[in-house]
Amino acid sequence: MRPMRLAALTTALTTVLVLGAAACGGTTKSSVTSAPAQPPASSAAASADPNAPIKQGLKLAFLPKQINNPYMTIVATAGAEAAGEFQGEAKEVGPSDASASSQISYINTLTQQGHDAILISANDPNAVCGPLQQARDKGIKIVSYDSDAAPECRDLFINQADSEEVGRSQVKLLAEMIGHKGEIAILSATANATNQNTWIEFMKDELSKAEYKDMKLVKVAYGDDEDQKSFTETQGLLQAYPELKGIISPTTVGVAAAARYLSGSKYKGEVVLTGLGTPNQMRQFVKDGTVEKFALWNPKDLGYLASYAAAALVSGRITGAEGETFTAGRLGERTIGANGEVILGPPFTFEAGNIDDFDF
Repeated sequence: MRPMRLAALTTALTTVLVLGAAACGGTTKSSVTSAPAQPPASSAAASADPNAPIKQGLKLAFLPKQINNPYMTIVATAGAEAAGEFQGEAKEVGPSDASASSQISYINTLTQQGHDAILISANDPNAVCGPLQQARDKGIKIVSYDSDAAPECRDLFINQADSEEVGRSQVKLLAEMIGHKGEIAILSATANATNQNTWIEFMKDELSKAEYKDMKLVKVAYGDDEDQKSFTETQGLLQAYPELKGIISPTTVGVAAAARYLSGSKYKGEVVLTGLGTPNQMRQFVKDGTVEKFALWNPKDLGYLASYAAAALVSGRITGAEGETFTAGRLGERTIGANGEVILGPPFTFEAGNIDDFDF
């Protein structure tokens, strides 16, 4: 395996193949939630000073959906590395399960500890809202990443990719591999995950197009971002739908667990699996023929960007208002879009011909 250089990966993930044209929920759908999003409260309460220096000794805390998720660990580790570049520090804390309420006690503790910013991948957009508001009342900046909190409860959302593009591209990728025909299923994370639900809505909308008239979505299953449950749910899908032709699993835990099940079953080579996974998780399944193609963005860049966004917020360089810009280290200048959203970039397709170019 050839180790990847960060600069090369960033270039590849932001310039190669935009997977866009297949999803669900309507083309006017917000990329965050189905409810009308409200601008972050902080954007109206303060003015930005783009030339303000980054404050020294900033303390950031990453609160992932669950602490033992390899993808989330990559994000937080890169966030800590970024914090070191501006003489700050970042830690990762969180629950071992991805239930809706599991993050609340951690938010409360981090608030009491007086961190400068809490960076959260929300298991439920609304369950965490009250505690996050209490943190903001104490001057703590809130940056959501990967899976958004309700917009009124945070200052910024660092979105790994445009949500519509992610959802539509997943359907397009699977359709190409099954010839636009057959029954398909989706293996999601938790039923309340903001990002998963938004992507799935766009997947369903894309499937309503005429070009997918011979494809039928038979089931959306939930593995709760737990390896064993995702493995069992995959087995259940194949038993319940013997004519199943393909599975989309837009979660790194789910797609790896589904691939593990398929690789040791009679369905290997018969049922097509795609989704969102990391190269290191999926390499063996690509090489043994279980999976042909899957997609993702660079989770290292996601954590890196989130840290710099938090530092810019705390230092007063930005407030979270639409149109503001900030510099995110090696990733360069970024612009804040509507509802406090900053998009990392388009997803990238991994397959046998390129997977050994990447190491994360």
